[in-house]
Amino acid sequence: MKKIDVLVVDDSAVVRNVVSELLGRDPAIRVTAAVADPIFAIQRMKLGWPDVIVLDIEMPRMDGITFLRKIMTERPTPVVICSTLTEKGAETSLQAMAAGAVEIITKPRVDIKNFLYDSAAELIRTVKAAAQANMKNVMPAAFDLPATPPKLTADAVLPAVAEQTMATTDRVVAIGTSTGGTQGLELVLASLPRITPGIVIVQHMPEKFTLMFAERLNGLCQVEVREAKNNDRVLPGLALIAPGGRHMVLKRSGAQYRVEIVDGPLVNRHRPSVDVLFRSAARSAGKNATGIIMTGMGDDGARGLKEMHDAGAYTIAQDEATCVVYGMPKEAIGLGAADEILPLQELAQAIIRPSENARCRGARHAG
Repeated sequence: MKKIDVLVVDDSAVVRNVVSELLGRDPAIRVTAAVADPIFAIQRMKLGWPDVIVLDIEMPRMDGITFLRKIMTERPTPVVICSTLTEKGAETSLQAMAAGAVEIITKPRVDIKNFLYDSAAELIRTVKAAAQANMKNVMPAAFDLPATPPKLTADAVLPAVAEQTMATTDRVVAIGTSTGGTQGLELVLASLPRITPGIVIVQHMPEKFTLMFAERLNGLCQVEVREAKNNDRVLPGLALIAPGGRHMVLKRSGAQYRVEIVDGPLVNRHRPSVDVLFRSAARSAGKNATGIIMTGMGDDGARGLKEMHDAGAYTIAQDEATCVVYGMPKEAIGLGAADEILPLQELAQAIIRPSENARCRGARHAG
């Protein structure tokens, strides 16, 4: 089995050494080089092109975004951004995501070494997810590895008793996505008219990044896009994005929908979790909901989409041909959770069009 060849580019010797050591412990990964800046990286890549690049943003001689754009022009390659967990770092990293990076690893400004050791399992999962990316769809030892935490379900966050749903005709759209989702959401939301059903979104993304992401989308779209706050009302023409590091739950308040932003354990190793949002949508909105699961690694959201489907919601999975990583949609389809399987370019129209007869058509594959 071919190993995943990884090139680490970071001006911090500590980051280079620790990231190289941790990735090298996984038998499926081989770190071919760890260099201090993009100029050295360009020289090293002439000897052999990596499968994945772990890239810092702020570096001497050439910044990470310039290097990333050069790579995407010459030979599109999965790039994981290694960024400081700050507002400035979030803003620059989102620029990198827009330029074609597929994932984000966050690092603090202090105590980086211990942080990286504590995050080793997530680091490895992120690199493996990046290695699976379909780049044609991307536009634009002294320490032991920590044990993988238990994979909790949405029961860890949601109450066991289902809520009673009052009669209403208000529609709500719930969207869940991960790897590759930043660009996918941009395409979908920018294609929507100003007046659409209220939209609630979970994009797997670290704390501090979702605010910048929402503000960026808000400047590109006719619909209003913002990071959700506790008790925000879900309104037509508004898309609410779950804040990084917290779960978002859809609730009914009379005839209105609102969101609760709650703490809680990782669900399917994520916070926010798509399963938490989807299962709450199944309980609170039922047949008045539309559920869409998009590109991403793993299975977060698959069971939640099945619950939405069984509650009468109109459910959609993004097709393999347009996914960056066909993990989450594939798992949902395997459970029989999707009424339709659609390419990325058709998701906006599916949100707009009436869905009363969608269940009658049955699942289909478009493409």
